[in-house]
Amino acid sequence: MNPSADSINMALTQQATDFLEELRAQDSPPVEALPLAQGRRMFASLTRWFGDKPNLQSVSDYLFPGNTKGRIYRPESLDGSSQQAQPAIMYFHGGGWVLGNLDTHDSLCRRIAEQSNCTVIAIDYSLSPEMRYPVALNECYDATLHVINHSSEFNIIPERVAVAGDSAGGNLAAAVAMKSRDLSGPAIDLQVLIYPALLVDFNQPSYERYSDGFGLTRVRMKWFWNQYLGKNKVDQYAAPGMAEDLRGLPSSLIVAAECDVLRSEAETFSAALMNAGVPIVYKHYQGNLHGFIHFAGIFDDGLTATTDVAKYCQQHLYR
Repeated sequence: MNPSADSINMALTQQATDFLEELRAQDSPPVEALPLAQGRRMFASLTRWFGDKPNLQSVSDYLFPGNTKGRIYRPESLDGSSQQAQPAIMYFHGGGWVLGNLDTHDSLCRRIAEQSNCTVIAIDYSLSPEMRYPVALNECYDATLHVINHSSEFNIIPERVAVAGDSAGGNLAAAVAMKSRDLSGPAIDLQVLIYPALLVDFNQPSYERYSDGFGLTRVRMKWFWNQYLGKNKVDQYAAPGMAEDLRGLPSSLIVAAECDVLRSEAETFSAALMNAGVPIVYKHYQGNLHGFIHFAGIFDDGLTATTDVAKYCQQHLYR
């Protein structure tokens, strides 16, 4: 059952209301109804939504072993030095494991790097359905290990590495942290999960309330999960929210949007982390839609939330 138009207007910020009205006026086919290549081009063309790109000390592309592409964002250090080793944030982009690339999240990664004074390393993992689970997860995990094991090359502090991502990227960040714990890999210092996709469960309360008419729909999330998983078995690395043991995971920052089908799993995972003794900060942004941080070009709250995330990373990783 969907909420009435009146309750929608009461819940949403004015910018979120205007955004949804613009989508309805465009009346474009949903991405799940488009050919893959066309859907990806459409997503990549939303440059106005992504926002401005701050200038940084350096931005360079990098090719990891196995031919996974990455991009290194190097801001000024806190002391203004260009040589000081910095904490690192491994960033995995959103897009339902189907859409997105280094360019679609370039603005966001630049903002996080600039405001956190941390080196951000974005990973251009393989997309589904051409490369289904666990390919993207393995690429993100291997890239994280490579950065930590070659910390001097990247001029980063190996004990001060965070994994972060939005939506599907939040799923990958949570899975990388869990996999590193379980395989006795290097300790991840922080995980930052921005409206993450954590459960293959489309009957959660937020799915019931925001299933249609709020940007990201239940139908689209079902399609994204199907593209990612195919016929693969769903385990805790595919859907970290189903993990039974969360002990020993890194300190966590979880960000949620109020009017988002994924909100319930962010809340549930936050509570489970707390019950497992993991230090957790949960930040809930009222009246906002899924994607509002990535789309900070049109959502002022997205800029505010990005600053909140970056400053939290700075405080934690420079502690």
